[in-house]
Amino acid sequence: MFGAKITAIGSYVPARRLTNADLERMVETNDEWIVQRTGIQERRISRQDEFTSDLCVAAVQDLMARYGKSVQDVDMVIVATSTPDFTFPTVASLIQHRLGIPMTAGTMDLSAACSGFVYGLHTAHSFVSSGLHRKVLVIGADTISKITDYTDRSTCILFGDGAGAVLVEKTEESSGFLGFNLGSDGSGAHHVYRTSLSRSINDIELIDTQMLVQNGREVFRWAVRTVPQGVQQLLSKSGVDMEQIDWFIPHSANLRIIEPICERMNYSMEKVLYSLVNFGNTSAATIPLALDLGIREGKVLNGQKVLLYGFGAGLTHAGLLVQLDLDEQLTEPTAL
Repeated sequence: MFGAKITAIGSYVPARRLTNADLERMVETNDEWIVQRTGIQERRISRQDEFTSDLCVAAVQDLMARYGKSVQDVDMVIVATSTPDFTFPTVASLIQHRLGIPMTAGTMDLSAACSGFVYGLHTAHSFVSSGLHRKVLVIGADTISKITDYTDRSTCILFGDGAGAVLVEKTEESSGFLGFNLGSDGSGAHHVYRTSLSRSINDIELIDTQMLVQNGREVFRWAVRTVPQGVQQLLSKSGVDMEQIDWFIPHSANLRIIEPICERMNYSMEKVLYSLVNFGNTSAATIPLALDLGIREGKVLNGQKVLLYGFGAGLTHAGLLVQLDLDEQLTEPTAL
């Protein structure tokens, strides 16, 4: 087995801001109500002609500019998304061509909703540590605004668009991946969905809107119960205590979900990183955005242990414990 580590990171969010004040003019809501129930102040919205592949390309370009990295030797591209430009071809194939990545590189999209980025990292680690690949590009990206019903105040206040990208590379040194935990509960699949060809899940008839539908209360209950259990299982398998974790980065679904999760784990919110305040719930992009924000702000440093935990539609959850060993940044990152 070989070692694998995350060597570089980049991120991108669209220019357009959708503030709580903007939403007040669209649906029956107000800033105080939104902040109190979610912690979100604004979110970024892609243009009508701006798609998930565009966000991915921009995130990778940010990565390359900051770390002086080339993607010409990437041998696998993994894109975690629930909002691909097309059912097929894959987003990964589109960006392989646009970024000039050699045609010898494998490409695939991975669908695990808000857990997708962590699943993508886990897959990349498996590929690299097994010796099958040497350099894997992993991107978590979504344009959830394109499947959001802006007449439904319970969901439209939550979601935004964004992308985060990392490189996972082979190393002769010790691995930067220290532990994982994966799981799913398909009995709750009908709590978060978007209809396609099928119109029922678990014998429950679904609303055919082609838009995202979510039972927030049930997702809240499941996440607050499941994530602390999953974290404990991950730590037990890794031989690490929660006190040794420098930063916890859960999926930025809603601050009111993150708070009780941390309370159950007796973990300080001061050591939690999230991206929802200014970007909302960006699905597969929330965790890489939060990680990159921590790096940009000088909080997250090499050698620190960072616990990533995604959860969402499926119902899926996925956790990874990583120790950062990023290459030195060559240029200052531009503001998001």
